[in-house]
Amino acid sequence: MLFSVNWLKKWVDFDLPVDELSGKLTASGLEVDTVEPVAASFSDVVVARIARCEPHPDADKLKVCSIDFGDPEPVQVVCGAPNARAGIRIPLAKVGAMLGDDFKIRKAKLRGVESFGMACSERELGLSNDHSGLMELPLDAPLGMDIRDYLELNDYAIEVELTPNRADCLSIRGMAQDVSASCNIPLTVPEIKPVPASHDDTIEVTLEAPEDCPRYVGRVIRGIDPTAATPLWMVEALRRSGIRSISATVDATNFVLMELGQPMHAFDLDRLQGGISVRRGRQQETLVLLDGKQVDVDDGLLAICDEAGPVALAGIMGGLDTGVTDATKNILLESAYFKPAVISGKAREMGLHTDASHRFERGVDPQGQVKAIERITALLLEIAGGEAGPLIHASSEAFFPVQ
Repeated sequence: MLFSVNWLKKWVDFDLPVDELSGKLTASGLEVDTVEPVAASFSDVVVARIARCEPHPDADKLKVCSIDFGDPEPVQVVCGAPNARAGIRIPLAKVGAMLGDDFKIRKAKLRGVESFGMACSERELGLSNDHSGLMELPLDAPLGMDIRDYLELNDYAIEVELTPNRADCLSIRGMAQDVSASCNIPLTVPEIKPVPASHDDTIEVTLEAPEDCPRYVGRVIRGIDPTAATPLWMVEALRRSGIRSISATVDATNFVLMELGQPMHAFDLDRLQGGISVRRGRQQETLVLLDGKQVDVDDGLLAICDEAGPVALAGIMGGLDTGVTDATKNILLESAYFKPAVISGKAREMGLHTDASHRFERGVDPQGQVKAIERITALLLEIAGGEAGPLIHASSEAFFPVQ
């Protein structure tokens, strides 16, 4: 389990140095593997705006930018990033800034044009290996603000090795509960309110194997903006948990996974045929997974199916044909409880290991599915718009695990 100290603090308000926190975790029986800063060492890097961007007179691949960071006069910076353009906000390393321990930004002259600073990519700040272009910041990022403060980079990522019996700590919520108990500090649980339905669309869900899946919660959301960008705060939270940003919808499912410990999946509603059934696979059924791998779906596997056949391996991975894409506007959200014994070992047998299977085979909260749906619904409506339908709830109480 890899998590950010700052994210943990949103759930339990402790004031411990990171080494003391690590000691508390170890004392409570959680093995701390690594403690790393979430960004490289750097200073004097601020939020800035490219006011003008013109071709370099003597270099085809360079641009001459006038960059405003709140001072009375903008500075001139020569930049080779392909996405450099007027209007965007970016990190600017000012003259005198230090990137790492030994790289100092100085006034320079590039192909005859003076440059006073450096516009930065994510790699230059040690945030990722992405060096394809400048790091683009939200347009409301305050000019002149230190990037370390704006992105809350004075933070650490802690990786904890968990034994199989500590599945409760495979989430920020679970880690916070442990820290709360060991430090005798109250939890600050974010309020998750039910989202009222704004349309009546549902989809029929049938539990053909209720002993394997006693609860399946879903919701139809229509009219999502497929071009909506994942907010930077969510991208950063996921990055610090070792998860790459993909799209607003997928990122929201991963955020709730890390926050509450409930794996979720989003189907492209327009690619589903008919209702959903949760059942064992059948002879000669196959499924192409999101990673492009084709698998046989026999009766040893629990599958999520539509009228045409399997569309996901329950608790492991979704199918490629019904996965969300850059054009997806209407989705079906899935939040389910699967019996751990049904998921256990199945991913490994197929050469797979997913965040979902890692949690389902150890056991997720059997009462957490509705809360997770409400949480992701609120996030998606805020980020990408759309209209939510009523909750879809299929359950078989006879097969609920004994609490």
